[in-house]
Amino acid sequence: MLKRKEFILGAAAGLLVAAAATAGGFMRWPGGDGLRITPSSGVAGAPFAQPPGAPASFAAIFDQVAPAVVQIDVRTRIPGTARRIPGLPFEFRTPEGEPPEEGQLAAGAGSGFFISSDGYIVTNNHVVENAEEIVVRLADNRELRARLVGRDESTDLAVIKVEGGGFSYVSFEDSAEPRVGDWVIAVGNPFGLGGTATAGIVSAKSRDLRDQSSSAYVDYIQIDAAINTGNSGGPTFDTRGRVIGVNTAIYSPTGSSVGIGFAIPADTAKTITDRLMRGEQIERGYLGVEIADLGPFREALGLPTDAQGALINGVTPGGPAQRGGLQPGDIVLSLDGRPVADSTDLTRRVGAARVGQALRLEVLRAAGRTTVTVRAARRPPEAELNAERPDQGAGPDAPASPGTEVAGLVLAPLTSQQRARYSIPAGVTGVVVTGVARGGDRRFTPGMVIKRVGMAEARTVEQIAAEVGRARSAGRDSIFLLVWTGPGDVSVALDLPRER
Repeated sequence: MLKRKEFILGAAAGLLVAAAATAGGFMRWPGGDGLRITPSSGVAGAPFAQPPGAPASFAAIFDQVAPAVVQIDVRTRIPGTARRIPGLPFEFRTPEGEPPEEGQLAAGAGSGFFISSDGYIVTNNHVVENAEEIVVRLADNRELRARLVGRDESTDLAVIKVEGGGFSYVSFEDSAEPRVGDWVIAVGNPFGLGGTATAGIVSAKSRDLRDQSSSAYVDYIQIDAAINTGNSGGPTFDTRGRVIGVNTAIYSPTGSSVGIGFAIPADTAKTITDRLMRGEQIERGYLGVEIADLGPFREALGLPTDAQGALINGVTPGGPAQRGGLQPGDIVLSLDGRPVADSTDLTRRVGAARVGQALRLEVLRAAGRTTVTVRAARRPPEAELNAERPDQGAGPDAPASPGTEVAGLVLAPLTSQQRARYSIPAGVTGVVVTGVARGGDRRFTPGMVIKRVGMAEARTVEQIAAEVGRARSAGRDSIFLLVWTGPGDVSVALDLPRER
């Protein structure tokens, strides 16, 4: 049960590289007399010590840690609101092996590991979420029923417990961070096969996966040790047998390992699981805004190339941000006096706020810089947040109606007739897109509404045309638009076509 990131992989030329293992050593090639390897040097010619080779065997590590790793089998009744999470190749199956329908009881399997001798086990939230029955299979093939202690959707972590004592357990390494290139070994239950070990290295750190199925609160460790469906919730160890991460996701076009896996770092996992074991609910601050990185829209907004911040796409009606005076199109520059780097930075800092804490945000809007104070609320469950999005209004095949062409888009005033035609809610204001001219931006469809142009609210077609003219006069190739699409507001850098 492992999250998968779908990628379309393009064709690429392969490169085969052979190298010797020791500086100044001698390596014999098949059929040759040998090749002398000269010492390597680092950056700017600075010499470095040749690293040691791979461990002769990982057997001792596996023997040490394997008794603490478990297989987790779950039975879950499929709710009417169930949805397939993007990036999750695991599929629940009925006892007959068929995909289940709403209300059916389905089976799934993942991995986990003991972190105490009295039966506490760490796994992924998506392994045990909505489970009616949890059974843990130990390395010695004993099967024990488990109960859910607590879970945190936002980091995809959960703690379960079995009764008893004297269990073998492992510990998190939350102080000495692994380095890129360090050896790791992953142990888990791929494809239901039971205790399986794979080895590799730390490929990268602080990965921000930036998709709907991954957490904005986690800087993932990337590893190339093979992890597959069923490895979810299993541990990744360093060469001293300490847990450096909890396996949770892979990039793959097939659902199987292609050598790009992701683990939740040990320091994050330990902090969350310690709180869950104490019976605490994981609460995070919440503003009620949809945000995007400022980077892709700097040029369209006429901002400096090094400008930083988070762009507010939308504000939840009645939420803390709206009550505090934040508006769609605002650019958040700082939070409590500290600069905001991007949308992830803002999300994490708001999430770390206490419920009820007053947050002071410096924002940039059409009238200039201003300071807004918002009192953080408790972040709702993910299912509730997803339910806040309205259904799509107009579809891509909606027929166009008359309007005025501006920058490749056909625009018209948002009248009551247009609202009825495209099912646009009363609270949405701006200028409606009624069509796309030849050569125009095909991301737009009839029924979308331009809410902001540049830093200003979009009120008329003429105003948008004037802003386009000013952008062209300033030598810009694009202009910023905040657009209502039905499911929500999105920021768009609209490329300006050549004038005819």
